[in-house]
Amino acid sequence: MLILAFDTATDVATVALVHDDDVLGERRTRAVSLLEEVEQLLHDAGLHAQEIGGIAVGTGPGSYTGLRMGLITARTLAFSLDVPVAGISTLDALAAGAPGAVPLIDGKRRELFTLANGEPRCVAAADLAVERGARHVGDGAIRYRATIEGRGGAVPPDEATEHLPWARHHARLALDFGPAEAAEPIYLRLPDAERALRR
Repeated sequence: MLILAFDTATDVATVALVHDDDVLGERRTRAVSLLEEVEQLLHDAGLHAQEIGGIAVGTGPGSYTGLRMGLITARTLAFSLDVPVAGISTLDALAAGAPGAVPLIDGKRRELFTLANGEPRCVAAADLAVERGARHVGDGAIRYRATIEGRGGAVPPDEATEHLPWARHHARLALDFGPAEAAEPIYLRLPDAERALRR
C-alpha cells in the first residue's frame, strides 16, 4: 500500500511517501509548506494522489498549532481521497529512528515531552531523570544538551538526523488505519490560549 506520512508537531516537519516499506521520497519542511511538498513527492515518484492508500499522521505531543495543522491536513486529504488514517505518536517515531535512545521533544516553558514506560509524559527540564550513558534524541535533547550531558547522558551532534521524527517511521509504525477523526492529538497540557482564558 502507498502511504503518505507526515508530522508537523515540531519546528521541523517531515513528509514521506512509503510503498510496502520502501521509502519513495522523504523531505524535511515546514508545516505551512506541507501540501506543496506532498505534491512534489508525488511528482518525483511519478505517482498521483489517487494512488495513496492510507495516511499516517503525527499526533504529537508538540506544538499546538503544528499538531492542528497536521491533523486538519490529514482529515482533509482523507476525505478528498477516501482513504483511512493512522495516528502515530511523534515520540514513538523519534524512538523508532534511534532505537534505544530516549526521545525528547522541546515542550517550551522549560518542559520536555518524553516517554515513560512507553507512555507520553510532560516533565520539567530540571526534573528530567537521566540514566548514565543513555542517548537522548530530539529537539528537546538539543536544547537541554548541557543538562543531559552534565548528568551523564549523551546527545548526538545537533545536525544528526536522528533528532527528527522522520515520516518514514510513521508509515512503518502505522498498523491500524481507520476514520480520520479517530486520529486524536496528544496534548499533555492546556494550550496557552486556554490557560490565559482560565486566568
